[in-house]
Amino acid sequence: MPAKSHIVIIEDEPEISRFLEASLVKQGYGVKTAADGKTGLKISSAHPPDLIILDLGLPDMDGKDVIKALREWNNVPIIILSARDQEAEKVAALELGADDYLTKPFGTSELLARIKVALRHAIRSENTEEQIYSYKVLKVDFLKRQVLLKGKEISLTPTEYDLLAALARKSGQVVTQAELLRAVWGKHSEERDHYLRIYVQRLRQKIGDDPLHPQFIFTEPGVGYRLSESE
Repeated sequence: MPAKSHIVIIEDEPEISRFLEASLVKQGYGVKTAADGKTGLKISSAHPPDLIILDLGLPDMDGKDVIKALREWNNVPIIILSARDQEAEKVAALELGADDYLTKPFGTSELLARIKVALRHAIRSENTEEQIYSYKVLKVDFLKRQVLLKGKEISLTPTEYDLLAALARKSGQVVTQAELLRAVWGKHSEERDHYLRIYVQRLRQKIGDDPLHPQFIFTEPGVGYRLSESE
């Protein structure tokens, strides 16, 4: 991460904007704020940031349209802010190119964790792609298509491996159900969401992950799944 990463906050609620700005400045980030989408786009265009925090409910334009506009010229990480009952909006925003989301209300520790993950992913994508995922006792070697648990290789079917690899390549970030279905079963597979649930269950069994107390695969209700970030 750069010594001082720069973040643009596009949020129309003054209290939330002030909270975000104060929290980030305290951590050493450079921060610019905008209360509407058009201003946020202007700031981001004039001074491209390292990351954008974007509220989906803006007064002048839909937050999803802001994502579309940004993605026409920039791959900057975008973390969206959403209400607890906006699952469909979260999914749509992620499908348009947002990197992660925070559900209101959220705490400072959750905010900072999401930012650090997004910035690390941005740095990795600029450099060569990582060849290995590793977290605690689980290791995935992308080149060898090999999965190790406590140092011993475990046998996965091609489909199970493809699912784990899709999660591992975006470790620490949510991967939508539709994105996973496309990655594993190809285009036009959105109707096969029951496949995904079955294979996630199989995968959890093989890597010894308790769905009630997971250490690897976390369910994001109504959105998708998140694999613990690679160490």
